[in-house]
Amino acid sequence: MKQLQHLYLGSCNFGGIVPPQIGNLTNLRSLDLSENTLRIENLDWLSSLSLLSFLSLSQIDLSQTNWLQHILSLHSLHELQLNSCNISTALVEPSTNSSSTSLSIVSLSDNKLTSSSFPSLSNISRALVHLDISGNALGGPIPDALIERLVLIEYLDLSNNTLEGQIPKSLLNLSHLCVLVLYKNNLRGNLEELFGSKPAKGILKSLQIVDLAENELHGSVPDLRAFSALTEVYLGGNNFTGSIPLSIGQLSELQVLDLSTNSLNGVVSESHFDKVGKLKELDLSFNSLILHFAPNWIPTFQLDFILLAGCNVGPSFPKWIQTQRNFSVLDLSNAGIIGEAPTWLWSISPLLVSLFLSSNQISGTIPNLSSTSITLLDLSNNSISGPIPLLYANTIIVQLSGNMFSGSISSICKTRHDQLGALDLSNNELSGEIPNCWEKMPNLNILHLANNRFWGEIPHSLGSLHNLTALQLRGNSLSGEFPSTLRSCHSLQLFDVAENELTGDIPTWFGEMYKMTFLNLGRNKLHGSIPFEICNLTHIQILDLSRNNLFGKIPDCFSNFTSLAQINTPADIMRTSYLTRVKYNDDLPNVVIVRYFESLLIQWKGQKSENRKNLALLKLVDFSSNKLSGSIPQSFSSMRGLISLNLSSNSFTGSIIPNIGEMGMLESLDLSNNQLSGKIPTSLAQLHYLAVLDLSNNNLSGKIPPSTQLQSFKASSYAKNKGLCGLPLALCPGDSLRPSTTNPGENVNKKGGSHSFMQEVAISMGFGFIFGFWGVVGTFVLKKSWRIAFFNFFDDVGDWFYVRIAIFVSKMRRC
Repeated sequence: MKQLQHLYLGSCNFGGIVPPQIGNLTNLRSLDLSENTLRIENLDWLSSLSLLSFLSLSQIDLSQTNWLQHILSLHSLHELQLNSCNISTALVEPSTNSSSTSLSIVSLSDNKLTSSSFPSLSNISRALVHLDISGNALGGPIPDALIERLVLIEYLDLSNNTLEGQIPKSLLNLSHLCVLVLYKNNLRGNLEELFGSKPAKGILKSLQIVDLAENELHGSVPDLRAFSALTEVYLGGNNFTGSIPLSIGQLSELQVLDLSTNSLNGVVSESHFDKVGKLKELDLSFNSLILHFAPNWIPTFQLDFILLAGCNVGPSFPKWIQTQRNFSVLDLSNAGIIGEAPTWLWSISPLLVSLFLSSNQISGTIPNLSSTSITLLDLSNNSISGPIPLLYANTIIVQLSGNMFSGSISSICKTRHDQLGALDLSNNELSGEIPNCWEKMPNLNILHLANNRFWGEIPHSLGSLHNLTALQLRGNSLSGEFPSTLRSCHSLQLFDVAENELTGDIPTWFGEMYKMTFLNLGRNKLHGSIPFEICNLTHIQILDLSRNNLFGKIPDCFSNFTSLAQINTPADIMRTSYLTRVKYNDDLPNVVIVRYFESLLIQWKGQKSENRKNLALLKLVDFSSNKLSGSIPQSFSSMRGLISLNLSSNSFTGSIIPNIGEMGMLESLDLSNNQLSGKIPTSLAQLHYLAVLDLSNNNLSGKIPPSTQLQSFKASSYAKNKGLCGLPLALCPGDSLRPSTTNPGENVNKKGGSHSFMQEVAISMGFGFIFGFWGVVGTFVLKKSWRIAFFNFFDDVGDWFYVRIAIFVSKMRRC
């Protein structure tokens, strides 16, 4: 074994501590222990491997080692890979004299390196050709000292950090640089100022790939003709403005052009693609561009990716796409297309995998797609009619919502879809029973059939979908009880069957769905009591049981709902798009589930609400319009993150919980149409976010607590509580002065005369207007954060002025 020269043990599922006896293999030239679950407590053994030229310890925790000191002792080392090693800093500061002369490839990506490591990185080697320090915690500007040391660098990747400031001009001196990746930082500046309006030939003469996407660059897209070797240009996700320069069409080696998600405008014509015959990927999406090509234009290129979402390519379907025979991704979402999709679209490219045509005005029907290769299909929000088409067996995502598809969906049972992760047929005119064949889609993660005309029972085979995360059947005519097979769907986070005709009790096994975040059973015919097992849903964020026939007491266990107790903690949802998933291969379930959480229909502030912008932050409990009784549980006050609470139209008795003020994030509170009694708790005035309040039709009594907040609501919020008084209702008896037995004129004289008295009234009324009117009305046009500070500071002042106004009004009436 001592003669062993190459040892590759990467991705072998080894665990435990790396044995220091490896240091006895003194003839090793290559050592790869990466992608295991190994640990290294010290690297002393490494210095014995003096002949080592390749070392990869990626995904091994090196946070407790002086890794850099040991690396610099390896004078033959040529390539070093320490990716995802939990390295936070360099533990030794190498001088110029201690720099390696052999190390040319260094990859330290996805660690925790900070800007304090720049001096070490600058001196780590005098022969660096390849440096990857992406995915760290590097901040501040890119130091010139680092760039000036990289005289031989060919590949430089600083992406996915928090670098800021301008791109240093010293980069222009890197004559060997072929690949520059600064993607996803906070870099600012104008590229025209960096390169010059017409960059001189010879600078960055070897540059082939430049990725500056997702920064904060601004100005015009620069003239890049001087960089004649460019093959890939990524400038998407910045703040570029103006039109796309015609000079872009002179880059004869260009294969990838990404200018997406900027503020570009103007017309794009065939002149922009004059000499780019090698172009393979074109992404102009999410700009305000108008694509205008001659009807007979035949491009010199054959594209693989065509990404034009948000551009104006309509009204007719662009004919030049018919000349493209090899594309795998076509995105013309929200592109102003009107009319039927051409028949050639469905068969023109045998390589077509991803087709996105959503949010246009496309009409007509969709042919049989079972013989295509389309795995990602989004035709949502159009005017497509006819039956649901047969799908490709390996389809992953199907989005057909918001169209006019009709008829049965039983055709989906004809083919087994092992790869299908998301099926969205919502908001169509589909009818019949929901088929009972879901075992043929074992990996289905999302099923959205809401707002159609389905009837019958919920099929039992849905219980076979063990990976199901979101099930949305709202707005149909489903009947019967919940099938017991659903208890096997332990991965469910969203379950929405509202607005159907479901009957029976709420099953106790709902309490076994520990990941449940959104549960909506409202507007059905459910009966029985709320099961205590519901208290096991600690992650619940929206719980809607409204408009059923539920009775009995509410379980007093709301302190279990840890998600509702936390303030401003949204559901763990990755907010991204299908397009991002295609390009960067993000996790499929999280990508798709965003659509469902954002489209959840709820009763919000007294009316139905859909597509609420920050629905992931909404926390709501709605038990309204049932037959629930007993007192409101004291544990409600533990839900400090709750935003909306609706217990209206039940038979609750007792008083409003005294510590309701601890629910400080409440924006909507409806306790109307119950039998609540007693006084309104003074802590209610502490709810400074409260925008909707309804306590009407109860048996509340006493004085409405004086507060700028509570007095700002209309009288209807407190109506039909016979014993309730105080603003905005009639004044309480104690707030009125008793009739005087003396001469009014004498009272006036004792106060210094009529003029003095009226002056006092005028001054008080003036202050009342300023602090009363603007304190109530003005705050509602300010930002929410301002309103909190306003109420905290002016509550007491506002109360005093209200009382003073009431006294003077009473005096005026009696004088």
